[in-house]
Amino acid sequence: MAMSSAQTAPAPDTPGASSGARSHARIAPPVDSACSRRSRSWLARSAMSALAPVALGVVALIVWQMVTQSGAINPYLLPTPGQVARSFADAAGSGLFVRYGSTTLAESLVGFALGAAVALPMGYAIARSRTLAAALEPYMAASQAIPAVALAPLLVLWLPGGLAPIALLCALIVFFPAAINTTLGFRRLDRDVVDAARIDGAGGWSLLRHIETPLALPTVLAGLRTSLTLSITGAVVGEFVLSDQGLGGLLTIAHGNFDAPLVFATLIALAILAMALYGVARLLEWFLVYLED
Repeated sequence: MAMSSAQTAPAPDTPGASSGARSHARIAPPVDSACSRRSRSWLARSAMSALAPVALGVVALIVWQMVTQSGAINPYLLPTPGQVARSFADAAGSGLFVRYGSTTLAESLVGFALGAAVALPMGYAIARSRTLAAALEPYMAASQAIPAVALAPLLVLWLPGGLAPIALLCALIVFFPAAINTTLGFRRLDRDVVDAARIDGAGGWSLLRHIETPLALPTVLAGLRTSLTLSITGAVVGEFVLSDQGLGGLLTIAHGNFDAPLVFATLIALAILAMALYGVARLLEWFLVYLED
């Protein structure tokens, strides 16, 4: 009986065992197939991310067109999308947006540079000194309660006309988010990493350059990206009050001429300019983070 049992037991290398191994091997998914599925999933998500704002814009245009065609709102107050498109094309073709937009862009970039030049070192100092934080943070918070428009007449009195007062107004608007994000970025550093670097001999500029800045960089850059977009707002506010130049001045002119399509077209030009600056900031942010990595 023992011999019979031994003879009927299948050997490890019998055809049945090898076919079972082959069937098990067929069940396991290939690595290339899994990578391909992940790639298709990433492409699908990217396509959805790109199409979602386009779809929302199309829906908004359809609703806009339906509202204007229904007569619920006077066309004098709300022009049709076609009228706005024609006005935008005429202004762009005549160089109106380039002439006025270049002024707004220059004012916003100068204001952003001034605000960031003060906000970055001050934010770092506040993050490193509790005494300085206790002294400055209440005034920084209180400054946000003062409307930017209220400061414009004072800037006219203190500064010569032209670019300077508008750029300073932009700098005041840019300063707060840049300083707050810089402070937050350096306060939330991983203390274990910083302490380990100090034990290894890093200190002063070396610690700031090679350890603290790379760790805080994403938060700091997010604040600068927001500030760069807000600098357009600061420039337009300054142009409303202090001059008739830039896209803010063009809005004032269009409003004074009761040209509603040009008002909407100028607002679209401002939105495009802000989105362009945001995109450039995102690109620079990716580039800087990539270099640090």
